[in-house]
Amino acid sequence: MDTISILTLRLAEAMGLYMILIGIGGLANPARWRAVMDDLNRSPALVVTLGFAVFIVGVTLVMIHSLWTDPLAVAVSLISYIALIEGALLLAVPGPLISIGHWSTGFIRGWAIFALVLGILLFLAGLTGRATISV
Repeated sequence: MDTISILTLRLAEAMGLYMILIGIGGLANPARWRAVMDDLNRSPALVVTLGFAVFIVGVTLVMIHSLWTDPLAVAVSLISYIALIEGALLLAVPGPLISIGHWSTGFIRGWAIFALVLGILLFLAGLTGRATISV
């Protein structure tokens, strides 16, 4: 896949690898995902800490990569903005997001497979892609 930036390729690889690991973790130990949601319900400090970390990662990714030039760049940029928004919501109004997280624990295997497939696609796109311009 051609993209405009080498950075897009490397970020696609990193995001893909993260999703692959999350997917494998969800398939190997779904009870851990439920336990994480239970911990978030019990610990406001953990929610703030997680929100801060996710927000910082999202802001950083958006600052270095907000490219809308080709499908892979759009995917990487969307994931970056999603991280920023998720972190902001965890900091400002975590209740609805945590409720959605609890609801989604009924579909852990499905989410894990989705993450694994998307991760493989992103990783391979980054690994085999070609940058036409070095931005």
